[in-house]
Amino acid sequence: MSSTHAGSHPKYLQHHFGTAVQQEESSKLGMWVFLLTEVLFFGGLFCAYAVFNAWYPETFVNAHKSLSWQLGAVNTIVLITSSVTIALAIRSMQLGRKKATFRLLLATVLLAAVFLVVKYFEYSHKIHLGQLPGNLYTYTGIEGTNPHIFFSVYFMLTGLHGVHVVAGIIAISWMMYRVSRDEFSAEYYTPIELTGLYWHLVDLVWIFLFPMLYLIG
Repeated sequence: MSSTHAGSHPKYLQHHFGTAVQQEESSKLGMWVFLLTEVLFFGGLFCAYAVFNAWYPETFVNAHKSLSWQLGAVNTIVLITSSVTIALAIRSMQLGRKKATFRLLLATVLLAAVFLVVKYFEYSHKIHLGQLPGNLYTYTGIEGTNPHIFFSVYFMLTGLHGVHVVAGIIAISWMMYRVSRDEFSAEYYTPIELTGLYWHLVDLVWIFLFPMLYLIG
């Protein structure tokens, strides 16, 4: 739809845009700028990981062995699958299949919830053992200098990523609500597409975190 405000125009076209195409392109540009800030944000955290890993290489190698790579691998598979389901949801909306879109978005939310449940069990185990950041660290079974630094980095990176997962669940749930209200169609599905871009970034960050923390140390 490219009709202007001078005549009839789609309901979804905001008043400050001249055409639907202009609105779509502006929305995508805004999302890409936002994602760039997210990349810079996590890039800084990855740099912090690299610096501490260079300062305490032996400690990081010994400490990472206390993480369950099996649970990390499960969560990796879960998030990659969720990226597939949200991509299929966007494709379904492009084809005007609203029920399929809703079900695929729901599947994405459920997979994200599975990811958080796995993280809950991981965190609970670490808290039980005293493998915590800073002065909260009480565990004595890891060799090396200042093992609490590794867990400070671990909780900082995975915790902030978890916050982004929660934000993704909220955003996808909002898309489900709007799908149920017939606000999207084969002609207009930009918000679902933008939410998908965000979710792909969340998955991408985890794909970097998994080998860094669970496999390499």
